[in-house]
Amino acid sequence: MMNRGVISKGGLVVVVGPSGAGKDSVMAAARTLLGPRDDIVFLQRTITRPADAGGEAHHAVCADTFRQMREAGDFAVSWHAHGLDYGVPKQALCDIAAGRTVIVNGSRHAIDDFRGAFGIIHGVLITATPDILARRLAARGRESEAEISARLARRPREQQSMGPGFTLIDNSGPIESAAQRFAGLIEDIASGFNRMASGSAAGGDL
Repeated sequence: MMNRGVISKGGLVVVVGPSGAGKDSVMAAARTLLGPRDDIVFLQRTITRPADAGGEAHHAVCADTFRQMREAGDFAVSWHAHGLDYGVPKQALCDIAAGRTVIVNGSRHAIDDFRGAFGIIHGVLITATPDILARRLAARGRESEAEISARLARRPREQQSMGPGFTLIDNSGPIESAAQRFAGLIEDIASGFNRMASGSAAGGDL
């Protein structure tokens, strides 16, 4: 299911966040701010969800096809959550080996798998204050008040389980603020990797 080993060039940015944090919206807005870049890749996941289901753009497959792809080793990382299967294509490994910065919509429960497959990762936690999360979840109308309270009560424990090395981005306010901070972070990471690649190509001792 995973390819182990530390990648010497490029890097992986794994974005996670609780329901209601607006993770997809922040990523989409940041992608627009960054514009087309050869050195930055927003990777599409393979998901057992219809293509027209809304949310992030993804490669939609049925459960049987997903299982076949996983057994064939087509994914660098895969996991199951909320009744759906998610897969990160092996293309991410190729992009990183080529010195690109790859951004992927991840899962808090798969962080160890990402570290095992890619070595060092840059983790980004997009979140919001409990009252904002509760308000957004209530507006969706998918869960009862008790279910929302239970979900929010799990947040501290789930965040602790992710381990160190995560940058927190608060999306409690205007989405433009969170998107600008996320885009700036990606710029910094990509610039660092670009300097490493340039120095390596020039024979620098890095």
